[in-house]
Amino acid sequence: MRILVVPPAYAERQGGAEWAVLQYVLGFQRLGHEVKLVGERGDQFDLVLNISGTLAPDLLASIPIRVYLDLDPAFNQLWHGQGIDRHFDGHTHHVTVGQAIGTPGCDVPTYGLEWIKTLPPVVLERWPARNSFALSAMTTVGNLRSYGSIEHDGITYGQKVHSLRTLRRLPERTRQRFVLAMTVHEDERGDLEALDRHGWELVDPRQVAGTPSSYRDFVSGSWAEIGIAKHGYVISRCGWFSDRSACYLASGRPVIAQDTGFRRFLPTGEGLVAIDNEDSAVAAVHDLRENYARHAAAARQLAEEYFDSDVVLARLLEKVCE
Repeated sequence: MRILVVPPAYAERQGGAEWAVLQYVLGFQRLGHEVKLVGERGDQFDLVLNISGTLAPDLLASIPIRVYLDLDPAFNQLWHGQGIDRHFDGHTHHVTVGQAIGTPGCDVPTYGLEWIKTLPPVVLERWPARNSFALSAMTTVGNLRSYGSIEHDGITYGQKVHSLRTLRRLPERTRQRFVLAMTVHEDERGDLEALDRHGWELVDPRQVAGTPSSYRDFVSGSWAEIGIAKHGYVISRCGWFSDRSACYLASGRPVIAQDTGFRRFLPTGEGLVAIDNEDSAVAAVHDLRENYARHAAAARQLAEEYFDSDVVLARLLEKVCE
């Protein structure tokens, strides 16, 4: 099969965003398919994976299977409801990493679309488990605030900065080192001062994780991940799970992550621990220190069972090609 992958506009010059696309490109290639990115030559395809609706559907009309891949569940649907064109129309299938979209317990509107669920794939051979770590700290990578919050039915769907505020005292309470490779606007002085006061360390993600190779080194070289989720993912209970966290797991790095509803769909407790507040995060960090080897082994096993690109992408193709 000839597959066209359309990366999101923000994927350039962001190591993690580039890897999110590469997992699909390399994963489809491992399954024996011919894969091209937008901008490369080739005009006849069997399937297009339009990530975040980057290209308008009319530009893809000649391709029989047109898959919209939603990597920002809750936000894409709510923007659509506010009249912002997310290019939902014109696709034959709609796929989301929000495992709970369209299920009881998740209030995100589906707008009459059948959302096919998928987990973020990881090409495991590119993310081998590591026996040692270079940075004895819990880390993560991302943007403190990607864009504005959304108001819907009296509920505010916020950004990572709003989620991080609920964990401010974590370094003090655990005596654990936390390093955030996080893009932070200089205007966020109040949050910057609070993070510094409570012991969080911030590093420039462009310096430590700006390319696919440096991003992989930073993730796999960390002791574990502290997964900070956008507040909108948490409050919507959409079941979003981070492609970044999947890479930590594949590297044998345990993940302690704010629950977005993913514990309904993934096993948690060893290797991956879902937290709801600062108290549960403190308990998880203490348990991780006491049982690190067990959690590290469980992390890799979880990646092999749930995020292996061979399995995830074969299942996805089966759903959209049936």
